[in-house]
Amino acid sequence: MIDRLVEEDVRSALVRQAAVGIIGPRQVGKTTLALKIAEERPSVYLDLGSPQDRAQLQEPELFFEREAAKLIILDEIHRTPDLFQPMRGFIDRQRRKGRRAGQFLILGSAAIDLLRQSGETLAGRIEYVNMTPVSAFEIDAGRTHEERLWLRGGFPDSLLARTDKDSFLLRRSLIRTYLERDVPQFGPRVPAETLERLWMMLAHNQGQLLNASRLAASLEISSPTVSRYIDLLADLLLVRRLPPLIANVGKRLVKSPKVYVRDSGLLHALLSLRALPDILGHPVAGSSWEGFVLESLLAVAPDDASATFYRTAAGAEVDLVLDLGGKLGRWAIEIKRTVAPSVSRGLRVAIDDLRPDRTFIVHGGEKDFPLGGGVEAITLRALSSLLRNAK
Repeated sequence: MIDRLVEEDVRSALVRQAAVGIIGPRQVGKTTLALKIAEERPSVYLDLGSPQDRAQLQEPELFFEREAAKLIILDEIHRTPDLFQPMRGFIDRQRRKGRRAGQFLILGSAAIDLLRQSGETLAGRIEYVNMTPVSAFEIDAGRTHEERLWLRGGFPDSLLARTDKDSFLLRRSLIRTYLERDVPQFGPRVPAETLERLWMMLAHNQGQLLNASRLAASLEISSPTVSRYIDLLADLLLVRRLPPLIANVGKRLVKSPKVYVRDSGLLHALLSLRALPDILGHPVAGSSWEGFVLESLLAVAPDDASATFYRTAAGAEVDLVLDLGGKLGRWAIEIKRTVAPSVSRGLRVAIDDLRPDRTFIVHGGEKDFPLGGGVEAITLRALSSLLRNAK
């Protein structure tokens, strides 16, 4: 089992707030974490995907009152959105009795369901914690471990599989589960076959600027429909739209977002890349590494950090710009898998434009060293540590 950093965040939130929602993609480890917490305190766990467990909530107010002394854990909460109103009433009654925290732990496999359905009903009563796939900061140090995580991705079953073949088959199965189970549930009018083709096209264009018109022409659907389907994949926490930084620098800026398949293991499974040599020999290798580093960094960055990229029509570019606020300010981060990074002209121009407080090049080597001009070459693990400590 891998110790997850998010465990500390969940425990702290349960001390502060009446309800805590863990948001993360399917099979990322939410249930495992919830059951671990349940072993340490009086708790009751219900899987709302089970008809037998759902039957216990036919009279939710009575159930909540009967289990009032326990932490009530509700898995697959999106299946019973009608629960949010009785949860609110129960929380308010408990507050009047002096119990203000640690009443509910709810789990959802997508951002769309929890935020939309509980946003108003439980306002002021719930705190959300994002649970991502395993990041580079959560594994043992060393190039071998990092490359295994890059190949297999951060879904625990895939990462810990006995062989690369087993890992690949698990990820292919997970892709089918998303398409056959989650897509009909969250996007009932979305053809699973079309969404799969779009997902694969996004994988082939990993980290590229979104061109909805070109994708629409290939899929023979409209550009607004492409945008709606990408929204669904983003709501299921499967792809990321990274917005461009809009800065007043007096230059023509790129205004389209970049799109990434968030988990590198799913990216490789979509492209049928089964082993590390397959990836290294494929045109997607560089952009796959870029997305892998980006997701690992954002997994440990402060929740209120603003993440963008910077690119001008003239070619100045930074892969990731993090606005961290306060004394930390703005960090410019370029991502290169080489073990001998250098500062490109495009990065130099971007530094002059943005005047970041710190500039890093995340590289594939194992040592950190200065590159001159205020640019630092740094390993993924070292930069992840800096961001984690910034929380």
